[in-house]
Amino acid sequence: MNILFSLFDFIIHIDKHLVDITAQYGVLTYAILFAIIFAETGLVFTPFLPGDSLLFAAGAIAALGSLDVHTLAGLLIAAAIIGDNTNYWIGRYIGPKLCEKYPRFIKKQYLDKTHAFFEKHGGKTIIIARFMPIIRTFTPFVAGIGKMDYRRFVSYDIAGGILWIASFTYMGYFFGNIPIVKSNFVIVVFTIIFISILPGIIGYLKHRKEGKHA
Repeated sequence: MNILFSLFDFIIHIDKHLVDITAQYGVLTYAILFAIIFAETGLVFTPFLPGDSLLFAAGAIAALGSLDVHTLAGLLIAAAIIGDNTNYWIGRYIGPKLCEKYPRFIKKQYLDKTHAFFEKHGGKTIIIARFMPIIRTFTPFVAGIGKMDYRRFVSYDIAGGILWIASFTYMGYFFGNIPIVKSNFVIVVFTIIFISILPGIIGYLKHRKEGKHA
């Protein structure tokens, strides 16, 4: 329970925590942020780590001179791409094994349908998922299980990674220290989280509505 509370506090007051981390660890802050983004995108069991809000807060702190925003963006783009690729290959490696071990729950036709989906819609899915918390952690894993063509996956993944990291990091850099934003950072964090999960909520409600009609 204490761990969950600490994580919640870290996410909500991420600007203050990053200031403390930067003051305490200096240049090692780059490595800490790299590790968080890598884990959030590359490990299927850590989708709860901060992503969008972390990038925005890191950009805001970089604007104060503690970090170089271009170095920060470059390293975090690398972390996001390496993380997604790690997740993809984990999914691709264990997918067939899961099918063999749990044939009752993970049937081959499910994997075939997943493969067909990613071959048809995978490109835009990979990019859009970058901007959706939790979903972005599972998407490369599922793409790997579905054996999406790797060259296609990696091209869209690089594009999505650059767009995601650059947009939130530079938004924080240019707007994070505006007085009204800085004094209401908790509200800004909640707003970022809400906007990020809104497409998923809309998609879920739309899917349920279509299911009822069917």
